[in-house]
Amino acid sequence: MPITPDTKNWTWVLERPCAECGFDSSAVAFADVPDLVRSNAVSWAEVLERENVTERPDSETWSALEYSAHVRDVFRIFKVRLEQMLEFDDPRFENWDQDATAEAERYNDQDPAKVASELSDAAAEVANAFETVPEGSRQRRGLRSDGSAFTVESLAAYFIHDPIHHLHDVSV
Repeated sequence: MPITPDTKNWTWVLERPCAECGFDSSAVAFADVPDLVRSNAVSWAEVLERENVTERPDSETWSALEYSAHVRDVFRIFKVRLEQMLEFDDPRFENWDQDATAEAERYNDQDPAKVASELSDAAAEVANAFETVPEGSRQRRGLRSDGSAFTVESLAAYFIHDPIHHLHDVSV
């Protein structure tokens, strides 16, 4: 999987358009995130119908199936993180090694139709979770494993870049 700019400093996603995919999280309203998720999920269903879905463009880049499984898991993980932020004061998120998960879960060996269904379900769940956040809870905090803080609003902006960016990755 390609490394995005300044991976150790995640705040760039919230401050400026992505140099690779062009998406600008700073221009997204919190209320727009659920519809962006739903729209994104529809596009992944189309990706998973490709005949070459398991082919890697090179040894360092995931296949479209691997990216799809990753996005499914992003939807699942960020739903849990959002729920933690709404339920607990300053929850600390466990670090997630995405590459290790891809290998351990054998993303490229998964059934594309099942991934499509699971991705769609996970997208609906995370979209609904963001859609139902009370306005007064949007400044609640959660902490990355390195101690840096997200609010519910900044988590949403950070989160939505990921599936959009990865859709760009498989479209290039």
